[in-house]
Parts: sequence; C-alpha cells; structure tokens
Amino acid sequence: KEHIWVRWIKRRKVRSAKELRLMVVGSSGPSQFQLTNAILGKEAFSKDVTSISASMKNKGQLGGRPVAVVNGPNIYDKDISHPKREMELRRSKCLCIPGPHAFLIAFDLENISLNDMKTPKLLKKRFGANCLKHCMVLFAYEGDLDGAALENRVKKTDWYLRELIEKYGGRFHVFKKNWRGRCQEKELLRKIEVMVASLGGGHFSSRTFQKAEDSVRKEERRLRKKRSEEIERTWNEMEQQYIAKDLRLQKDAYNACIGAEIQAKAELDNGWLRTSLVRGLGTGLVVGAVMGALFGAIEGPGGMVLYGFIGGAVGASAGGTAQVAIKHMENRVYPPVRLNFNSIFINRFFAASRSC
Repeated sequence: KEHIWVRWIKRRKVRSAKELRLMVVGSSGPSQFQLTNAILGKEAFSKDVTSISASMKNKGQLGGRPVAVVNGPNIYDKDISHPKREMELRRSKCLCIPGPHAFLIAFDLENISLNDMKTPKLLKKRFGANCLKHCMVLFAYEGDLDGAALENRVKKTDWYLRELIEKYGGRFHVFKKNWRGRCQEKELLRKIEVMVASLGGGHFSSRTFQKAEDSVRKEERRLRKKRSEEIERTWNEMEQQYIAKDLRLQKDAYNACIGAEIQAKAELDNGWLRTSLVRGLGTGLVVGAVMGALFGAIEGPGGMVLYGFIGGAVGASAGGTAQVAIKHMENRVYPPVRLNFNSIFINRFFAASRSC
C-alpha cells in the first residue's frame, strides 16, 4: 500500500512545477476577498469579510493551473496600527517568496473611491517602482451583463475607469462576485500568463522581497536544526522497514513533507518579522509615554509621571499587537487590541476644571 507521504510528494511535484504566485491587493471593501474566492473556486473567505488583520496564503487551481494566492490587510485599512500594518506587509512578502508573478488589484466596479485612484502611488511605495509592470486591475461586478459589454463600458464609457487602468498599463479584467460561476477563469488565466510572458516569464522581485526570502531561508535552517534529532530518528525507523528504491522514495517524500511544514512556519514567523515587532513595541512605548505625560500634565508633576507610565504601557501594548498574532499563528487568529482612554481623559479634564 502506498504511504501517505508518497502520495503527498507526487501531488506536490505536479503542483510545484507550474505554480503561479499571485498577490491580491484591495484598498477597501470585500473585492479582494471575492476575487480570491473566484480565483480558487472555493470559499476561502466568507461573503461577509471586508478586511483581515493578518496576511494569508491559500492554494488552489485557476483554469487547471495550480496557484498560490496571498492576501494582506486592505492597504488603506485604518483599523490596525501602523506597526501592525508594516509587519503584515512584510509577512505578505514572506508568504509570496521569491516574489509574485502578478499583482492583482481588486476594485468594485460600481464603487470606485478616491483612495482607489491613489492606489498606484501606494503600491510603488510598498513594493517598488517597477511593480506596476506586474499589475492587472480586476473589477468585481454583479448582474447579468456579459464580459464583452462590461469591457466595452470600461474602455469607452466611464472615463475614470479608463484613467484608472491606464495607470496599470491598460491591463484589466472583469469578474463576477459569485465565485461559483467559473466560466471566465480560463480567460483570466490567459491574461495573467500573457502579462507574465511579456515580462520574460519570471516573477517580480525587489530588495525587500530578497530580504524576505533570505530571512525565511535562515529561519528554515534554524527550524530544521531544531528538529534534526526527530528527522534522524524517523530516517532510522524507515531504514528498518524499507530497502533500496522504496527506502529512497519514502525518505524523499518525508523530507519534502517536513520541508513544506518548516517553510510554512518560517513564512509566518522569522527574524525579519520579529525585528518589525520590536520596532513596533518601541514606537508604541515612546508615543504612548509622551501622550500619557501630556494628559497627566493636567494633574501636575505627579500626574505626568503616573500617566506617562500608563501611556507607555498602553502604547507598547498597541505597538505590539503583532505579538498576539505570532502567538496564535497556528490558528491564524489575530485578535485586535482596542484600548480607548478618551473617556478617562475627558472625565479627568472636567474634574480638574471644576476644582480650579
């Protein structure tokens, strides 16, 4: 009977040989998550999801070709702190190493905002000036209009849509929000493959993507060393059960399985991400302490010390939201930290005013 490791490695060889890495980006609303569902042909995200606080990677097939789709928090999301957003930007790059073949920028066809028009500038800032060459605009729509009619509308009727796609080299595609309708998947795949081929067939890379890959590989080596005894023990057990070709096959399958597991962990947590976390803690501590001291000034010198201490603790907590993410990465649970001292400040202010 064929071992589960052997079946796994056979599937992996077919998948990894042709896998297309796609980074899906959105500025607001559910469009990027609807697009991910449409690409994968499954409900990776529920229809109620409009934003996520942690970068995620899902795998599936598009038009028969294996794909890995990476989603990060909405690029204009104001519900997460700046340090957390920066760490998740780094994490999304780690999940997509050595770099995406394409950036897919998702918009709602009926709800284009001013932020959407500014997206190219932000993408260049976050991924590098040359990333726009690897971008394609994806418009989500509902209704019964066919693709040709919608494309005609984009090209000839709505000037703001033309202006938007021109910033991405004129590359765009329209897709139905109902991901269960798979009739357009081959056309989307064709457009992506044409774009990739026009750029030489490779993936996008930059200094930060290289840094992400180096950090992931370093973490992989650390994790592999940590599990070396376990791996060697398993090899010894295999040598007692198998011989010759069967032994090699079992070892190859086991090594590939362990390698994939280690890589997945290294993509979610590595030195580059931990550096971002420490920077967030430091920034939160300083800002929180300053703000706390300002609020405490109302109470006098003693209040400055007290509120400075409290503000520093709160700031460090807010700046370190990512620590919670790392602790819960196995479950992909990232509970937000929501600490609001407005009411305390207001009460203290008016109490101080009345006592004067």
